[in-house]
Formats: sequence, C-alpha cells, structure tokens
Amino acid sequence: MTSQRLNILCVSHVPVSPPRFGAQARIHGLMTELARRHDLTAVVLVEQEFDIEECRSAMQAYCREVVLVRDPYGREGLLKRLRQLGSLVASRSFERLLVTVPELQHALDRVLRSQRFDIVNLEFTFLGGHNLRQAPRGDRLPALVVDSHNIDYDLAMQYASAGSFFRRSYARINARKLEREELGTYRAADGVYLCSVADQQRLLGEAPGARTLVIPNAADVEFYQPRAMDPASDGRTVVFFGLLSYFPNVDGVSYFVKEIWPRVAEAHPKARLKIIGGQAPSSLKALVRPGIELAGFVSDLRPHLAEAAVVVVPLRLGGGTRLKIVEAMAMGKAVVSTSLGAEGIEAVPGRDILIEDQPAAFADSINLLLGDPALAARIGGAARQVAVDRYAWSTAARALEGFYRDILERSS
Repeated sequence: MTSQRLNILCVSHVPVSPPRFGAQARIHGLMTELARRHDLTAVVLVEQEFDIEECRSAMQAYCREVVLVRDPYGREGLLKRLRQLGSLVASRSFERLLVTVPELQHALDRVLRSQRFDIVNLEFTFLGGHNLRQAPRGDRLPALVVDSHNIDYDLAMQYASAGSFFRRSYARINARKLEREELGTYRAADGVYLCSVADQQRLLGEAPGARTLVIPNAADVEFYQPRAMDPASDGRTVVFFGLLSYFPNVDGVSYFVKEIWPRVAEAHPKARLKIIGGQAPSSLKALVRPGIELAGFVSDLRPHLAEAAVVVVPLRLGGGTRLKIVEAMAMGKAVVSTSLGAEGIEAVPGRDILIEDQPAAFADSINLLLGDPALAARIGGAARQVAVDRYAWSTAARALEGFYRDILERSS
C-alpha cells in the first residue's frame, strides 16, 4: 500500500483555502502537500463572511472535487447571541449547534455514496455529529481520521477562568457538553492527529485507547522566507499577528498592551506596536493610540514581518502549537513568547526564541532585542533554521500520509 494513491475526503466547517488565519493555514498546508500524491475531495461549510467563489477557485487548484455549502445562519451578531442563549438549555454544545446544517449532511450523503474513499479527514470535532461513515453499496467504509487543532473542551475551561461572570459561567456549562461530544468523536475515530505532545497527553489521559500522532503546525518555508524585495527591519517595530476574533488572541493583545507595552515604550520611546489581524472587537480598537497601530487584515504578511524588529506571542490561553511562531521563525524573525504561546515548539530558549511569562521580564526581552539588532538577527537566523529543519509542511504531510497508511493496513 506504500505507493497506492489514496482517495481522501476533507470535511471542514471552515474553508480550507485561501488561508487567512491559523486553522485554515494548517489545513491548507497539509492538504496541498497531500494533493501532490493523492486524490482529494472537499466538503466544506462556508460562513457568510467568506467569498464562496474565491474559496472554490482556490481549492479547485488541488482538489478533484469541491463541494461548498453556504452556512445559512451566520455566526456573528444578534443571531449568534440568541443561539448562544438557546444552547444553554440544549443537549449539544454551542459549537456543534452552530454547524448543524441539514444541507451539509445532504452534501456528505451524496459525495460519500457516489464514490469510495479510503480516508475521511475531519477537521476539528464540531462536525462529529454528522454521518461520515458511508460508502457506495458493497464498498468498504472509509477510515475516519480527526485533525485536532485544539482540545476544545480544555480551551473552553480556560475561557471559564477569564472574562466576565457571564462568559465564565457560560464557558463552564458549554465545556461539559464539548467534552462529551469531543471525546465521543475521538473515541469513534480510527485515528487522531494533534498539534502538540501536550495535547496528545491530554487526550490519551481521557481516551487511552485512541490511536494518535503529533503533527505539529508548520509553515510554507519557501513562501515565508527573507526576501531581497522586502523592507529591512526598521529596528523599532514590534509585531503581533493573528485572527482578532479569537478570544486567546484578544486576551493576549489586551494583556500585552496594558501590562507589557508601557515598559517597552518607556525604554524605547520611538518603538511602535503593529497589531495585524482581521475582525478586531471594539475592545481592541479602543487600545489604539500614538505608537500602537491596529493594521487589520493584510493579504501578505511577509513585508510586515520583514519590517519587524521583534514578533511577540503574549498568549495566556490556548492549545496546540502556534502557526504565528513558526511563520515568524521561517521569516528569520526574533520571537518573544510566553511558555504557553511556545508550547510544542522545539526551539531552544535563548538561542532560537526568547520565552518569558512575567510582564517585566517579557518587556526586558523585547527591550534587549530592540537595543541589540545583531542579537535579534542571530536569534532570527537560528529560528529560520529550526523552521526549515523541523516545521515544513512537506515534512508534516509525509508523517500524516504514513499515519493514514498505518491505519488502513491495521484495518484491512
């Protein structure tokens, strides 16, 4: 089976391409590499915010068939809040209710019953309530493999320790539902691949019989690399980038601006903070002032990262491994992160990355790099080498392919 082309169905509740945030980048990176050697079909739920034809065109570049189902409900605004309130009395989690779309199941039925798949690759567990174990009459059922971007119930419990009283209370109630659903999907799957050893250990502690593999987040190291056309580091810009509707990013940026940035600005009055990412809430927009720029979504991060003197990852919540770190490392940038932000990244502190958890120490590390461009360049160069050696999507996809084949051989 080692040379056989596999027929793979990718099922996701977010569009795979073009990649605009971390979850998309992970799926896109792995699937485009797999498509070099295997046949891919995708069935994807598409939120209102995405241009469905842009997504279709991007995915058709590497998929044999692309089936996109428009989410008729939407996931923002008043309707989202009403559905959140309704989920308090529902048996299912808010996340699972949000993606329960009959049209999606109809699309899955049609695709799964019309052709045989070796693997159904499910992104996250939110769609785990759908019927994914189907095949044409007389054919073998496909193996179900889950990509666990996070242990989401664990993330929900982290949310329960932050924010308003309502947010904490809601998160505790929802986390119990998520835990039941998520573990049920993991236990029913033929295999689960995760972003970090820490997440793997969390899962195996609850589902010791699960077949697992760690596939860390990676980067397109040919795309993200220093280029002659990009601006040189200006020696004063500190960059944070990430989806700004994602609560761990919102919490991390707020913490950074309030607790860390004043110490940097005092030591380096000409320093500026650039926050890059789409869908910023009003709480982050209120933090903008002289020296702090909210740049919004950018179509190409590379010029902005090239200009940066330092990239920061001040996260206090979350799981998995951070794409923002490996992409910044691939660009040859010095990164300052919290321990949790750098969880799962095999980089040597002090050589490849700087890691600090206390506000004063975090600020001191930034100030050190701003004051010593040669040190920042040395750390950035070492970081680039780590990214190339350990965090290329081509390497990750080869490991995932081996995991698929092992699952199929054991079940044959």
